[in-house]
Amino acid sequence: MLHAPRHGWGACVPEARVPRSGLGFDVHRFATGRELWLGGVRFEGEDGLMGHSDGDTVCHAVADALLGASALGDVGEHFPEADPASEGISGSALLGRVVELLGDAGFTPSSCDVTVVADRPAIAPRRQEIRSRLAEILAIPIDGISVKATRPEGLGLAGDGIGCLAVAVVT
Repeated sequence: MLHAPRHGWGACVPEARVPRSGLGFDVHRFATGRELWLGGVRFEGEDGLMGHSDGDTVCHAVADALLGASALGDVGEHFPEADPASEGISGSALLGRVVELLGDAGFTPSSCDVTVVADRPAIAPRRQEIRSRLAEILAIPIDGISVKATRPEGLGLAGDGIGCLAVAVVT
């Protein structure tokens, strides 16, 4: 992510854009009767994820990484569970709003790397769809988006098959 300060020497010198990076993490339990969304892509026939929103761990992790890189807080600060306006918000909409906040503050994301940790669903068959959707939301070329998945090998919440977590790094 690049930051072009709105005042001071960086405002006058385009080369003075300062690179930033951020790390985001999100985890939710599976819940029957809900739709599963990961990276803004719906996985039909799979149990969804519990949450105040749609539980899209990929979009939430990316949003937190962006907010961290820009030092603008975290997802819980901008979309509190106590706020009825954020109830049921889609991960795509949440991430889109975060991108708008970053733009207003002079930040531009340049790359995003996400790892999904879960036994299910299979990410590989939908990887390109997720990459495409994230590239669209972040307004960056698809070659700046990486989506990977790994199995938790029986360890922790995701390892017990009761949840899905995602970790994201952005620049």
